[in-house]
Amino acid sequence: MPSIPPFSRSEKIADYARRCSPIVWQEEKLKAADGVNLSLCVASTTGHVPSSAVATHLVVLYFQGNASSLPPRLPYLSDVLKALSIRPPSGETFPVKYTIVALSYRGFWTSRGRPSQRGIEKDAEAALRWVMDTYNSAGGRTRLVLWGQSIGAGVATTAVARYSAQTNLGNPSPWIYGLILETPFTSVRDMLSALYPQQWLPYRHLWPFLWNWWDSREALRVLGRAKGKETLRVLILQAGKDELVPKQHGMELEDICRRNGVEVERKEVAGALHTDVIAKGQGRSAIVSFLSDICKT
Repeated sequence: MPSIPPFSRSEKIADYARRCSPIVWQEEKLKAADGVNLSLCVASTTGHVPSSAVATHLVVLYFQGNASSLPPRLPYLSDVLKALSIRPPSGETFPVKYTIVALSYRGFWTSRGRPSQRGIEKDAEAALRWVMDTYNSAGGRTRLVLWGQSIGAGVATTAVARYSAQTNLGNPSPWIYGLILETPFTSVRDMLSALYPQQWLPYRHLWPFLWNWWDSREALRVLGRAKGKETLRVLILQAGKDELVPKQHGMELEDICRRNGVEVERKEVAGALHTDVIAKGQGRSAIVSFLSDICKT
């Protein structure tokens, strides 16, 4: 739903600059494999980690949820960067750079084209390639985390699964070390049953005709067969009062990770609705802690 709310495609980074300050966002451009012009929002900050840490640069590739555009999300992403920039009160530290690269899918915000799953899969591959081409210069000390919210979690798991099927997760630099799934669902098919549980309604039986079929359950199973999966950590964040996705979805994804040998942690953010997790202090702290730990080990 790229045009919900109305005028979301005409919003500008500058409209939210004051709320993001001192974090400064820039718009970057790239092309998907089929030639569609896409937009990214990119910002960085410097934090401090223990001197025993092994990474000097952590890059987060962010995939948004279904509605709205990137600019309204930037203040919340900025809050994560601000929290990462706080120097620890004691102990020997050294600086580490944190960068968030947020992808605007085709048909969303200033990106061209029309959204579809096949197209968004190409967008995710292009963004992943852009990140690796842009930041692959730190002598193996750059680490990459993919972060998806709601349907973006499906985009993230699919992107990692497709990438892992082609290469060793722990081989190229920057390495993919983390996957954050914020309010994820198992699959679009399962969401039909969750949203329309009544047996007499036909919607739950219409999944073969869906245009989108994001399936994090299957993507995580593919990830479980990947070379280098031992380096990957997964954080599942659920909203305590999620009005859309049943709690069982996150629990099932956690179970799939464990059964397939993928390190996973699941946390529930008390009182959060489906889109509130990052706005809550508990959710933001969980993300900041996860990202900091990725740099340390």
